[in-house]
Amino acid sequence: MTSTGRAGRPRASSRETLAEAACELFLERGYDATSVADITQRAGVSRSSFFNYFASKSDVLWSGVDERIEDAVRSLTTLGREASGEQVRGVLLGIVRDFAPDPLALALRNAAAMRLQDELVRDTGLRLARLAAAVAEAARLSGIDVLRADVLGAAFAAAVLSSLRVWAEQGAGRGTPEAVLQEALSSIHELPWTR
Repeated sequence: MTSTGRAGRPRASSRETLAEAACELFLERGYDATSVADITQRAGVSRSSFFNYFASKSDVLWSGVDERIEDAVRSLTTLGREASGEQVRGVLLGIVRDFAPDPLALALRNAAAMRLQDELVRDTGLRLARLAAAVAEAARLSGIDVLRADVLGAAFAAAVLSSLRVWAEQGAGRGTPEAVLQEALSSIHELPWTR
């Protein structure tokens, strides 16, 4: 969001300013060496402003994707007994559709420079588990046995998160994450959504 108080270039919102400051500091100092106080000082906002937008330093990177994953989990829950593989794929494509370069894409592309590889592995694992559980539950509700549902959940969730990583590492201007995810989903075609 931007505000246009006077003529000229629109001012960035506090959320955008905080994210930009955090990414700059992660590149300069590394993730672990950057504190929330450092971020707020660089952004020129108060500590409470930071926590109005983000629950933690990690959320600066993940908040955009987390919102999309939450939407997907809600959508998967509503599919019910009639869930099909095509519907699930559609929900998952919604996570990456129109995904623009953001702090997470920058972090994935510059993980070594930001010194946050371990953090990304840990945080990716949390999102992977959440999404895999939601896909597996949709599969179970549609009548797929538990083992196959768990495997489908893990495969589909890995396809989503891997596609975001591959897209970011290739350079966000080179194609779309949706195209990368479609390619990833086609590579797991051998795991059809069947009862």
